[in-house]
Amino acid sequence: MAQIVIKNIRKEFGAFTAVQSSSFTIEDGEFFMLLGPSGCGKTTTLRMIAGLELPTSGEIYINGEEVSQKPASQRDIAFVFQMFALYPHMNVRRNISYPLISQGMPRDQVRAKVAEVAQILGITDILDKPVGGLSGGDRQRVALGRAIVRDPACFLMDEPLGALDAEFRERMAGELRALHDRMGATTVYVTHDQLEAMQMGDKIVVMNHGVVEQFGRPQQIYDWPATTFVARFIGSPAMNLLAFDGMVGNGSDTVTLSGTQIAVPEMLSGADGSLTLGVRPEHVHLDDAAEFRGRIVASEYLGTTQIITLDSAHGQIKARTGSQTPVRIGDTTGLRFDRRSITLFAANGHALISTANQKVLNHG
Repeated sequence: MAQIVIKNIRKEFGAFTAVQSSSFTIEDGEFFMLLGPSGCGKTTTLRMIAGLELPTSGEIYINGEEVSQKPASQRDIAFVFQMFALYPHMNVRRNISYPLISQGMPRDQVRAKVAEVAQILGITDILDKPVGGLSGGDRQRVALGRAIVRDPACFLMDEPLGALDAEFRERMAGELRALHDRMGATTVYVTHDQLEAMQMGDKIVVMNHGVVEQFGRPQQIYDWPATTFVARFIGSPAMNLLAFDGMVGNGSDTVTLSGTQIAVPEMLSGADGSLTLGVRPEHVHLDDAAEFRGRIVASEYLGTTQIITLDSAHGQIKARTGSQTPVRIGDTTGLRFDRRSITLFAANGHALISTANQKVLNHG
């Protein structure tokens, strides 16, 4: 197991900056997610932790040792790739045992270690099969076995489930998390899939354009996004973002939308000009007595719930309600927002800190 500390790492490829002065700590034994859209810098960050890329500046510590300029071979890590990277001319047993044989481990110890790993992963019955004929799920288990067999300080995984179909992907996500919990190893996992990150991760770093937008536990990031990018990226449907012009001062607990006073958490910092009110769909309630109004334009049935889409003077709003809630396209209804679940954003896209979320945003 290992603690990994990232301090102000930066990576430039010529004139292009892939990662901009990122800092965060991965605690010993955590399942840690690097999340963001394609090109955000998450894979480059993982490759710098692995030693496959060296940072332009900054420091990387693994178990207290500064390793930012050391090659991958000196970092005691195991890397699992999206495309498995197995040796096609070897069977399963030889693929898993190769790292140990290359290290000169005695063959009887190699056999015992491979048998132990195969038992953990449930692949004992395919050890003598060629890897070319295996399903995607089995090949991913073999790739994991080759990483696990070395007992590294940490596992680094670059979208390891990306090549699997939806059914295998969901199953393997659960198996990976269960495997992590059994082994207690530090795992750093890159994904662009927010549902995968929320399902599996202890902590998440959300990246965009090489910048760390937010770092914290999944529930904290979902409930209290630090930026409008995070608010849009996390959640399905995404957080509603309603733009308006106004002023919020220290101690304020209301804002005005279309002449209607909306209660918000008491603010500890203020702003004026172009502001944005953010609220998750499940915290929007259809209430005909409410003064703020919206016109129903669509309804999406999801079994136990439905997503109602409404047009308002401040943009489109989605509300998640029970599937039995009666709605009719074209009707106008009142909308009530859960006060404690509202986030306000300044013109620069950053959340204004409130008494409700100050600790969450500051401490993750």
